[in-house]
Amino acid sequence: MVPVYQGKFRIVPVDVVMADIRNQVQSGAKHISFGDPDFLNGPTHALRVVRALDAEFPDLTYDVTIKIEHIVKNSALLPELKQTGCLFITSAVESVDDRILELLDKNHTAEDFERAVELLRDVDIAFAPTFVAFTPWITLEGYVALLERLVDLELVESVSPIQLAIRLLIPQGSYLLHLPGFKDVIDAFDPNLLGYPWRHQDPRVDALQAAVQEFVEHSEGNGLARCEVFTRVWNMAHDAVHVPVPELPASLGHPIPRHSEPWYCCAEPTSHQLQIV
Repeated sequence: MVPVYQGKFRIVPVDVVMADIRNQVQSGAKHISFGDPDFLNGPTHALRVVRALDAEFPDLTYDVTIKIEHIVKNSALLPELKQTGCLFITSAVESVDDRILELLDKNHTAEDFERAVELLRDVDIAFAPTFVAFTPWITLEGYVALLERLVDLELVESVSPIQLAIRLLIPQGSYLLHLPGFKDVIDAFDPNLLGYPWRHQDPRVDALQAAVQEFVEHSEGNGLARCEVFTRVWNMAHDAVHVPVPELPASLGHPIPRHSEPWYCCAEPTSHQLQIV
């Protein structure tokens, strides 16, 4: 939460974390979620936490949220995360366009994202990337490129369908407001939205985002599988740029452990239940 913490890293003592975990286990939890996106910003402290968890609750599994840059930088620690019960890692990839990643100040590149995919597969930890698919800088072709990258990396089953529809939210205090010319693309602050509304310079992008979001919302209610949702979005995106729809490969990846309620972005989950579908 950049507007709140201004980039400051704060450590929660191990005994405080373990007390919280004990309370959840006593209530029946069999899996724990660490939702802090800076989990490996303090790698030594993070290892103390997971070692304490594993020592006291060796049958307990967990998931963590880790930045792409930290996955790559601390790859030597991944085997121990696996050994201590880590089922999957969520990371806010946001985009596969290096220019957009730079504007969002993500401190990683599209190449780093691909490297993170390789590293996690090497240690058999599932990867759940999240995205801000629609920004003022995305193009229709760029959106198609995002979908193509998910296919190439066999990550379709790893991505919650809502991630294909996420639209950039610009809250008060956002560092994006400091970008030159950025205020020219946004409207006045909307308290109901809790952010600044924006419209894309290409109306077709906004139209596609609205269509994808509407479809994804209905698909969740209808219980469609991720690959089915992706296929429909794949078709919609190619139709939007008026190009033939390429045939998708037979395999779009494998189902992974995940929360029963989707992560809309890098936020704390609302449920500790897991399901594999």
